[in-house]
Amino acid sequence: MSASQTNTVLLREKQFFWFIVGAFLLLILSVFFAAGAGRAELTVVDLFQILFVCPGSSHECAIDAINHQIVWEIRLPRIMMAMITGAGLSICGAILQSVTRNPLADPYLFGISSGASLGAVIAMSIIANGVISVTFGAMLGGALSVVLMLVLAGKAATQVERLLLSGVAVSFMLSAFTSLILYYSSPEKAATLLFWMMGSFSNSQWHQLLLPSLFLIAAIILFTVYRRWIGAMQAGDESAQTLGIPVNQLRLFMLLVCAALTAVIVAHVGGIGFVGLMIPHIARFIVGAQIHRMIAMSLFLGGSFMIWVDVIARSLLSNQVLPVGIVTSAVGSLFFFIILKRRTKIIA
Repeated sequence: MSASQTNTVLLREKQFFWFIVGAFLLLILSVFFAAGAGRAELTVVDLFQILFVCPGSSHECAIDAINHQIVWEIRLPRIMMAMITGAGLSICGAILQSVTRNPLADPYLFGISSGASLGAVIAMSIIANGVISVTFGAMLGGALSVVLMLVLAGKAATQVERLLLSGVAVSFMLSAFTSLILYYSSPEKAATLLFWMMGSFSNSQWHQLLLPSLFLIAAIILFTVYRRWIGAMQAGDESAQTLGIPVNQLRLFMLLVCAALTAVIVAHVGGIGFVGLMIPHIARFIVGAQIHRMIAMSLFLGGSFMIWVDVIARSLLSNQVLPVGIVTSAVGSLFFFIILKRRTKIIA
């Protein structure tokens, strides 16, 4: 490697380092701002004391006990859940886009989210209401969507295009079954399920963060371990096979990992779309297409994005909290409209 090439590599690594530092600082600032945003306005000094000076109890400092309770028991669990959700869906989108070499791939396109939603809705409608039952139902639904997608693709499951089309078909089919359950539910149950399906962090509590956090950490570890194989797949199946990589098995394994992580997230917060599509595009634009860089940037950007979406959802209307899925769908539609216009101009 020549001296100029070495300098170029070092410059890119330095740029990547500062981009990651900036994304991390953005995440920290987003958490701090979101903890103070809401109907009960808090000054920066009060918020700093609540979070860092007197985190255990309000009696240690001259802080209003109600404000202390609002931050630690209501806002922070909600913020943490939003951060985990955004990070998890974003890295799943980045992985699926890489192993399929399709920029539109995400958990919703493959029907994973639809399957998880169906399983969770069945669990909430039939089984006793509890986080474990809902989570288990969502995971079964996510696994079912992957199995149906592979069965529908048949022998052509090795072809990425056929796999994507099968995922879209499975997504619509499972969504139809979910709608059927809603139709036959009581009005009260249907309203509850419908609001849950549009996504919300309103009922997030500290003990609910454990399972999504464990699945997110496990997924990050697996994606990091297989990053070189995934990077080789970005160049094409034939190139990866020449390196001795089991392409089909790896793609299926990544699908199952993403299905498990997405199912756990859906079970806790409901269906939230477009995050796995948008954030990997933005991360790729900032740090490039190398998978380890995309994963790192998607984690921080996805967490920050979801926190801000939640702030908008609970601040946009004075007496109501919008479902988070409505906000992400609106922002996602605008995002892809801009991308489409830019590509149209480039082609023209």
